[in-house]
Amino acid sequence: MIEQPYLRDAVLQLKKLKTQADAALAQTTDEHLFATLDPESNSIAIIMKHVAGNMRSRWTDFLTSDGEKPDRERDTEFELSTADTRERIFALWEDGWARTLGAVSSLTPPDLSKTVAVRGEPHTVIEAINRQTTHYAAHVGQIVLLAKHYAGSTWKTLSIPRGKSKEFDVSKSGAQYGVKP
Repeated sequence: MIEQPYLRDAVLQLKKLKTQADAALAQTTDEHLFATLDPESNSIAIIMKHVAGNMRSRWTDFLTSDGEKPDRERDTEFELSTADTRERIFALWEDGWARTLGAVSSLTPPDLSKTVAVRGEPHTVIEAINRQTTHYAAHVGQIVLLAKHYAGSTWKTLSIPRGKSKEFDVSKSGAQYGVKP
């Protein structure tokens, strides 16, 4: 049966994404957290706020309510207010990840055959997990790219350093993210 290994791997992959994002965020100053490359770009803080809002909406009552909650105000996720401090943005981020990992960790193999709705559109639970994991991976990539851009020469790589591939011990695969299977 593939259901249990799939659920384990779904949690593992989500944890890897969070660990990678957190390692990039740890290298970000307040100035860079809120900076934008141009007027049409999102800051790291905005991306975090959007991901957190999406997670709260999608994973709260995951199996029993539409993934787009009526109280979600998606457009405000792309706006900063005076209340949006580093501490508040990180609190939203942690809450979103806790909801996501809690919801996915609580799923059982029989849950995978269920259908959930996102904006009224039916998805199998597997489709919903994959949809969100892909969404989060795209945004984690944005966070890493921006954090690396702003850190410049002080950036500490999150994976195998350039020119060091042959020195990398294959048996440590995945260890660069600090997540164990």
